Amino acid sequence: MTRERSPRRPRRRDRNALIAAALTALSLTVSGCVVVHGEREVLPAATRAEAVKAVTAFTDAYNKADKAYDSSVDAPYVTGALAAIDSARLRAGHVNSPSGNPAHTPLTLTDVKITIPKKAGWPRWFVADARGNKGGDVRWVLVFTRGDLGERWRVAYLTLMAPGTVPEFEKDADGWAEAVPADSPELAVRPDALSKTYAAYLKNGGKAFADGRDTSGLRAARKKEAEKPGLVRQFIDEPLTHGAYAPLALRTADGGALVFFTTHHYEKRTAATGATVPIPNKDVRALIKGEVKQSLTMESVANEVVLDPAGDGPVRMLGRVQGLTSAQGA
Repeated sequence: MTRERSPRRPRRRDRNALIAAALTALSLTVSGCVVVHGEREVLPAATRAEAVKAVTAFTDAYNKADKAYDSSVDAPYVTGALAAIDSARLRAGHVNSPSGNPAHTPLTLTDVKITIPKKAGWPRWFVADARGNKGGDVRWVLVFTRGDLGERWRVAYLTLMAPGTVPEFEKDADGWAEAVPADSPELAVRPDALSKTYAAYLKNGGKAFADGRDTSGLRAARKKEAEKPGLVRQFIDEPLTHGAYAPLALRTADGGALVFFTTHHYEKRTAATGATVPIPNKDVRALIKGEVKQSLTMESVANEVVLDPAGDGPVRMLGRVQGLTSAQGA
């Protein structure tokens, strides 16, 4: 079953460039020449200094929110999939520990690498990948985005990738990367079709994705769980591409693309008559509405990052973070 549903929802030099373009457009209009639209100019999405500042601001807000279990603290710094996942995590944490996170350890990011695409129009965005002090020896990969000059940079995607799996990106002589259009037909799967394709794959299988933990492995794990006696587990996977959940893609040096996208998931657990529905953990319990009598439905959002090759070939999943957003008992 696939249907799309949306759960809730520049730098000075750039500004000067846009002002200059607007003034040029005005003078050309007066003289009868073609009008130049500043929003159509291909410009770097951010300065490198601005990007570094955005990473620091996000990390500070993320740590304060985690320490207090207060989603209002980092809400201005997150959007899209990360906002949906993080706000639910913090709400659950607050229910279980109203005085704050007793296990809080500040996140520190080192060896930060910034990749900024040069593009026209909005949204503008860039990628930061860094070594984090949590989650083991992995790279924290964050996608920062904003819809206009007056907005704060917010993180829409946060995934963890194994060392050595962040690909080399195609860059011009000045070091700017290339954003790949969502409707690009030159890749194995169009970026704007990846969410739908992955949702369909989880249900029916196929050859669109290479085997791995979050592809064939996830399907196998679901099948194994579904075979346990006394408990029926049903899954619904949906594409999610609206607004802040839209896919974002960067050209890789081999001609393919690193693509970030979002999916929407439901899992319903129904116990046999007289049996008890198992609740996975205290965080799930904290988000449950209603009474769990015979069934529990859990809703979640996942953000994925894949290597989408040019031409043919399976898409390779490089990272996936799925988080519970709500739960309903019945």
